[in-house]
Amino acid sequence: MFKKLLMLLLGALPLVACSSYANQPLKENTMQTIELDTRVGPLAANLYLPEGIENPPVVIVTGAWTTVKEQMPAVYAEALAKKGYAAVTFDFRGWGQSDGEAHYLEDPSRKTQDIRAVIDAVAKLEHVDGSRIAGLGVCASSGYMLDAAVDNDNIQAVALVAPWLHDKAMATAVYGGEESVKGLLAAAEQAKNASEPVYIEAASTTNENSLMYQVPYYTETDRGLIPEYDNQFNVASWSGWLNYDAQQSAYTLDKPVLMVASESMALPAGAHQYLENAGENVSSIWLDGVSQFDFYDQPEPVSQAVAAVSNYFDANL
Repeated sequence: MFKKLLMLLLGALPLVACSSYANQPLKENTMQTIELDTRVGPLAANLYLPEGIENPPVVIVTGAWTTVKEQMPAVYAEALAKKGYAAVTFDFRGWGQSDGEAHYLEDPSRKTQDIRAVIDAVAKLEHVDGSRIAGLGVCASSGYMLDAAVDNDNIQAVALVAPWLHDKAMATAVYGGEESVKGLLAAAEQAKNASEPVYIEAASTTNENSLMYQVPYYTETDRGLIPEYDNQFNVASWSGWLNYDAQQSAYTLDKPVLMVASESMALPAGAHQYLENAGENVSSIWLDGVSQFDFYDQPEPVSQAVAAVSNYFDANL
């Protein structure tokens, strides 16, 4: 079933609070491993600081589904630090180096709670200006970041890169139609009721039953398939993921938002629908011919996206 699901998905893709510091002084223009003490529990995080700037504004960077802080969030955090911003990446509960009651669970509601908790914790961090916080969501976490920003006075602006913003109808179409989704939801329910968690491999070039079979980036050791990547997916995730509506925040969002998108990314229809439903505070920049995965780590698309995002934050923080 998962092979069929991912082949369908690939057909749609163009393939294309306080913190604990290590016992050493902070250095400029470097990354510090920290632990964020949040209301959802301790979360492993990395803090990137720009060179020669005292108390810079800070950007919280989150990545695509199933990912950890060392993947595309690190790429964007490092680039933003070179633009004069502090940046924080973190592992969601149950992912990477962060513990949690459930592991490898792609639950939009829970991940949104984590982002909200991180925003509150970052507001109290040393070495950054906690009164100027922005969020940058890549791919799936774009929706979570938008949800976390609604009615949240601790965050001033949001940017999205290659946003994946599905509602239930889009998710049903992407994942093979009503019968296919029905089967995935049944699998999720069965997994929730199992005596032990049910995990499958997230990405593989050989396992046809993996979540992302022969998908670029995630299966390439010089890109996303890094040692820190959990490469696991909790089958119970299908319930929250397929029923998630990332479009809802468009009607209530009260923050300036910039989308950096492309017609060649995975779900441009979601971005277009969000822009249609949102107010004038949401704007977009569309790049030509950039695939979803190239937005994650390829130098030219990343450079273009970071330039747009940093200029936007300059004007709104």
